[in-house]
Amino acid sequence: MAESVRLHGGPDAFGVPRFDFSTNSNACGPCPAALAAVQLADPTRYPDPAYQSLRESLAAFHQVSAERIVLAGSASEFIFRISALAAQRASSLQYLSSDRTQPPQRPATVCLPPFHYGDYAQAASAWGLQTVTDSAEADLSWACDPSSPLGQPHEPLAQQVQGLHPDQTLVLDCAYRPLRLEGRLALDADELDRIWQLWTPNKALGLTGVRAAYAIAPRDAGDRVEALQARSPSWPVGAHGVAMLQAWTQSAVQQWLADSLQTLRAWKRRQLGLCQEMGWQVEPSQANYFVARPVSPELGHDLDRLRACGIKLRDATSFGLSGAVRLGVLAPEAQDALAQVWTSIRHQT
Repeated sequence: MAESVRLHGGPDAFGVPRFDFSTNSNACGPCPAALAAVQLADPTRYPDPAYQSLRESLAAFHQVSAERIVLAGSASEFIFRISALAAQRASSLQYLSSDRTQPPQRPATVCLPPFHYGDYAQAASAWGLQTVTDSAEADLSWACDPSSPLGQPHEPLAQQVQGLHPDQTLVLDCAYRPLRLEGRLALDADELDRIWQLWTPNKALGLTGVRAAYAIAPRDAGDRVEALQARSPSWPVGAHGVAMLQAWTQSAVQQWLADSLQTLRAWKRRQLGLCQEMGWQVEPSQANYFVARPVSPELGHDLDRLRACGIKLRDATSFGLSGAVRLGVLAPEAQDALAQVWTSIRHQT
């Protein structure tokens, strides 16, 4: 059986890039207060298996009941777990509503954004969900706002939420909501209460090596919360993840994040200007990353040459955007290094 290849940004077989544009982590990080909390975490003891204090802190932060908070080992872990639940629920509902002597009439279905994080499709494939293009026909739908890789609003999110029926599940991936540099989410509080919200603060805090996430369940989704908890391993989040998530709810950490967005806005303007000076076509984005199309007849080869010089960009081919790259916004030093090496590479061809 061929091994599936999952492509991600960040360190690779060549180690840690000196200038890593390939991830969307907050380049102003790590957040000092969150990092200190992680470093002070006690790894010699188990966390509370119910995570009661953490769940209460997260619930207060989002102004929801603690019963709606579901802890996860990471966003990817939750993606696979809720995909499994969607597949099993769809099968059970069909069984209850049909001739029980016959197999289900159709497989469970999933609707994915046109361009999306690869684990959505990986999880769907693992659990036998069939991809459909119309969210109205999907048992499980995914949305990400700002989207990845484009950093644009998910369209038409509000209409999708309004069209949900009780047996459908819509998950809003909030990985980049804290890193939005302009615009706003097109949902109000009542609409958010109808969907799942998946939060992964490690990107916003510049701590992507700490694996921990949580979801906010829809209002009145107690049965699905219990089902997800039943499918979770014991202690999905370790001591360091607990420390990071607790820090996430603190006012000082949120103020650091707000201040970092001001810096990222200035860095992004500068980085966009440099890309345009290099002749790259840049796509609009509301987040701390964007997609660009370099002028290159052999982009893969040029990206390898950049990597050999300590600069890594994310090839967007795996997102369905051939000939494009996704760049996280980095500090001016990294931007200047990219421009200098790219210019040198192009002059050599």
